[in-house]
Amino acid sequence: MAGCSHPGADGGDREMDRFVDSLLSEMTLEEKIGQLNLVPVDGSAMTGPVTESATGDRIAKGEIGALLNVMSPAKMLELQQAAVTESRLGIPLLFGMDVIHGYNTVFPIPLGLSATWNPESIERSARISAVEASAQGVNWTFSPMVDISFDPRWGRVAEGSGEDPYLASLIAAAYVRGYQGDLSRNDQILACVKHFALYGAPEGGRDYNSVDMSRQRMYTDYFPPYRSAVEAGAGSVMAAFNDVEGVPAAANEWLLGDVLRRDWGFDGFVVSDWDAVREMTVHGIGDLQEVSARGLRAGLDMDMASQGLWGTLKASLDAGEVRMEEVDRACRRILRAKYRLGLFGDPYKYHDTTRVWSDVFTPEHRAEARRIAAESFVLLKNKDRLLPLAPGGTVAVIGPLADNKPNMLGTWTMGADLYSAVSVLEGLRTVVGDRVELLYAKGSNLTYDKEMEDRVTQNWGVPYKHFDRDGRSAAQLEAEALAVARRADVIVAVMGEAAELAGEGASRACLDIPDAQKALLKKLTRIGKPVVLVLFAGRPMTLVWEDANVDAILNVWFPGTEAGLAVADVLFGNAEPGGRLTMTFPRTVGQVPLRYSCKSTGRPADEAGTIRAYVTGYIDETVLPLYPFGYGLSYTDFRYGELELDRTQMAPGESITASIRVTNTGERPGSEVVQLYIRDRMASVTRPVKELKGFRKIRLEPGETQRVDFTIDAEMLKFHTPDLRYVYEPGEFEVMAGPNSARLSKSVFNAL
Repeated sequence: MAGCSHPGADGGDREMDRFVDSLLSEMTLEEKIGQLNLVPVDGSAMTGPVTESATGDRIAKGEIGALLNVMSPAKMLELQQAAVTESRLGIPLLFGMDVIHGYNTVFPIPLGLSATWNPESIERSARISAVEASAQGVNWTFSPMVDISFDPRWGRVAEGSGEDPYLASLIAAAYVRGYQGDLSRNDQILACVKHFALYGAPEGGRDYNSVDMSRQRMYTDYFPPYRSAVEAGAGSVMAAFNDVEGVPAAANEWLLGDVLRRDWGFDGFVVSDWDAVREMTVHGIGDLQEVSARGLRAGLDMDMASQGLWGTLKASLDAGEVRMEEVDRACRRILRAKYRLGLFGDPYKYHDTTRVWSDVFTPEHRAEARRIAAESFVLLKNKDRLLPLAPGGTVAVIGPLADNKPNMLGTWTMGADLYSAVSVLEGLRTVVGDRVELLYAKGSNLTYDKEMEDRVTQNWGVPYKHFDRDGRSAAQLEAEALAVARRADVIVAVMGEAAELAGEGASRACLDIPDAQKALLKKLTRIGKPVVLVLFAGRPMTLVWEDANVDAILNVWFPGTEAGLAVADVLFGNAEPGGRLTMTFPRTVGQVPLRYSCKSTGRPADEAGTIRAYVTGYIDETVLPLYPFGYGLSYTDFRYGELELDRTQMAPGESITASIRVTNTGERPGSEVVQLYIRDRMASVTRPVKELKGFRKIRLEPGETQRVDFTIDAEMLKFHTPDLRYVYEPGEFEVMAGPNSARLSKSVFNAL
């Protein structure tokens, strides 16, 4: 069919199915299995003519359905031309990439984006990411990652949206809308929801580790964001590395068949995570042929990297271990995705090379990255209103992250120029100009441990988001920093994690600021000058000492391309810190996993977290977190009134309006996230002490009061029983509203 005219993506499902069925009837077994094969490109294809490479030869034979991580737009065009003109049927390729929080223009890491509590901003970031990636040939992103996690030891919390399934569900849908739109345009790309399922709950917080939980907990805490993304129309889903009930996700028929397709109605395709098919042999459930057959039977449609499906399915067919209908089913799903992208109508839809000059890293995109970064920053402490800083005097900027461009971006930034980011020092110089005298000292290396620093600043052994390790001794670095600090009116300590100290494969057993930086910070606080900690982090960290001894703490996550400008905007009051936490910050790593929506025990701790015997807790630490879910300060103050209900009983089919008045009592305008929580006081099974059920982001001028209303109906009161029924039970409910999960006004109503 090479060279034939194919219909576009604007036809209905019937037209698509007729086309796909007709194409499928012409395909050989090898060509069908080839469509299930997602592979990286071999080196010779990248350095020479595609048609003379091993990849080109396989494309011509119809042995490859999709390619990943091709970074050259020109090479992607050449590869697509090979597929369309050299293969027998001219079936175009998918080009996949980990476009996680931006492509050339990088936004805050997803955990930071979630802290905006603004699905519109998150959708906007995904829209820009799709525009830039598609301009360079990418038509499929391995995003959003929607895994819920309560354990900050797990490095990939940086890529998720925190601990709450309600908020994460809204965010998941926003990502899908931003990436995909209606897939009719050449700047909209296919989303891939990952990692299905439960990847965010590994034992011990160790990446890739086993997961074990009840189905009731799956449905209550972990499944909602996946389902939300599917219902938003996500075109693909990625199976996770981990096992679920003893069966790896990539071969789990209950997950991929019963839950995803039968219960949720998903009609896209399922791809494995990198090499996950082969890795099932390491799990110990069979050899490569057996696990590949199990994956296909379960509902896996495409194999990333391991080529287990490509290498074994013919033998499995001959042995009767899989059926031809199962091969056709998987192939049909891949072809339908290509049809929906419009690739059969225009195989070169995503290869308009002129867009690289008009749609990538534009001033408009960078302005949005700067705005959204400030919206993600969480002000954790602000003693005596130290922030915002006055635009005058002398400021000492100290720390190994202060003048480091690559580490502004955070993890997963494959398409970005690492040196395009604005460092904190550069951003401060740009924003304050000559109004402030800025002094700088590095102060320390990332950590005293050079081997540790090398591990987290290299990629496959090649220097990546590196730190230029200073050859001076720790004492020499500290002496220079302390001398600079003594000359300043205010010290801005720019410290925290490296970009790749959080992310895939970056689980941590200790959640402190790295040792060399913390030692320096302690010495800076003894000088007697006000100290602002600008904290870079890919996860909740343990900051008990910092909270007690530093004057102000601004958590900036990893802000992305415009990091330094956004930090300067917030430090000097040109923008407000708009973020609120979406993960609980523990006091110590011994408290994790930790979450706000815990259940009461028969011996609960009191609300003050008092340490005492024979209640749930510890004998050496309170059960309370350092900073609760939903927490974040502003540059102004807000006073909350009492929570009011328009009725105290709710009959079937009725609703209740909960209202609370919020007043800006400060001298600056400011934004606030008003949060609504509900507790089922008595049910047939134990229920959490509170669950987020709504929020409103409002902006108030000084002295302004706004009444915020929430509508409560029976749907908000439903829960999953142990037998997985989703039910509402009459009874007494506590409704709560306030600025965070620990500071709430309460009222009670009865649902009949």
